[in-house]
Amino acid sequence: MMPVNEKTVMIPVHDATLVRKEGVGVIYLAGGCFWCLEKYMRAIPGVIKVTTGYANGLQNIKPEYKRVNTGVTGYQEAVRVEYDQTKISLEAILFAYFRIIDPTVENRQGKYQGTQFQTGIYYADMASGKKVLLVADVERLRQTDFKVEISPLTSFYDAEEEHQQYLEKHPEEECHISQTLFDMVSNMIVDPANFPHIGAAKLKKKLTEKQYSVTQNSETETPFDNLYWDKFDKGIYVDVVTGEPLFSSADKYKSSYGWPTFSRVIDENSFIYTAFSNQGKSWIGLSSRTGNSHLGRVFYDDPESPTGKRYSINSASLKFIPYEKMEKKGYGFLKDLVK
Repeated sequence: MMPVNEKTVMIPVHDATLVRKEGVGVIYLAGGCFWCLEKYMRAIPGVIKVTTGYANGLQNIKPEYKRVNTGVTGYQEAVRVEYDQTKISLEAILFAYFRIIDPTVENRQGKYQGTQFQTGIYYADMASGKKVLLVADVERLRQTDFKVEISPLTSFYDAEEEHQQYLEKHPEEECHISQTLFDMVSNMIVDPANFPHIGAAKLKKKLTEKQYSVTQNSETETPFDNLYWDKFDKGIYVDVVTGEPLFSSADKYKSSYGWPTFSRVIDENSFIYTAFSNQGKSWIGLSSRTGNSHLGRVFYDDPESPTGKRYSINSASLKFIPYEKMEKKGYGFLKDLVK
């Protein structure tokens, strides 16, 4: 992997159809079948254009769909994502990408197998490369194995016109990405670039012993003996590690469980949902997107919740921002969510 040097602005690449524009970023993503990935990326607010194509194969071969899908060209099905840097960050796009792929497998995604379906992130400039590596480091914390290829882009060729916006032309075709995930990413309101991971070295200095054991070692606080279980002041609750906003006091409700409980979240994209099972019991754990902080659990059949959903959260994972301080702390854009 090429080291990222911030002083190096551009990487020599072959992409004949890309026109670089001021304020428009670009990233290249491979994630299995490019039909679904293209549609998903276009759903992200701030993305301007998504082009399906073939990335980083043998230099003496100009790829075409039938040849790439033999798996012998070295090219991956990929998309070029162009985005408005004033409306969306590269980090937001990358975290959204990781939500829809399996980063633990090599040369396949779902039912699609072969080198052409290898997952990968390819960057065309060093500033983007640095951000890619930082997001990948956070995602590695969630995985026992990590097979996503990360490198500078060497070449990208547009796919044939029939493969551009393919699912719009062929709505009968199956897409492995659920409508729930399309809806989630299209409603993103919190940009993760504003709440970066602080790094392992700084965690122990910033957090109390209790906060560290809960957020980093997935411990659970004692019910009815934690900071926020009976607090109902007006404001928002953020990740204690990064400050990423998670819950509004408007959605906090009194419950009989002894932990802070919420009926909904500020932005679904800010959460990682992980299914667990042990000794015949199953549950869904919650962690934060950029901080990877263990938060608690979510339940879907709580009679006490106004929505039926119960987000049961450890107080030690949260920091409360009072309503009157939200503007000063950089959360003014969320004040309408706090009634």
